[in-house]
Amino acid sequence: MTGETNLDRLIETMSATLVEGLYVFVTLKDGKLPDGLQPRMIFGEAEGTTLIVLKDEAKAAGVDYVFPSRMITLNVHSSLEAVGFLAGITTALAKLNMGVNPLSGYYHDHLFVPDGREQEAITALKKMAAGLA
Repeated sequence: MTGETNLDRLIETMSATLVEGLYVFVTLKDGKLPDGLQPRMIFGEAEGTTLIVLKDEAKAAGVDYVFPSRMITLNVHSSLEAVGFLAGITTALAKLNMGVNPLSGYYHDHLFVPDGREQEAITALKKMAAGLA
């Protein structure tokens, strides 16, 4: 199963689910995962290893973090080769002056939006899917 590539179909059929929890971004210089962290994402960069973890886990592990955010999952199986899907979504949220950090998984795309603005983001996504944005 490779997922949907048609941009119009992706937008029309997507729905957004707010995932429980407050997430933060962490970087580890040595790449060693502290006890108690269960990352939603791990990505190695030249400067360090980036993790997305629950804020409570980061605090308990004593690691510095940034960007307290809420995770929104887009419930449509988008292809990793789909063109313009996330660009359209991030553009719509940028019009609201909202920073967003998107993450693509094999089946779905996930958006990390600023804590406190998650309902505004979901409303914008619903309007987009309904052809109102």
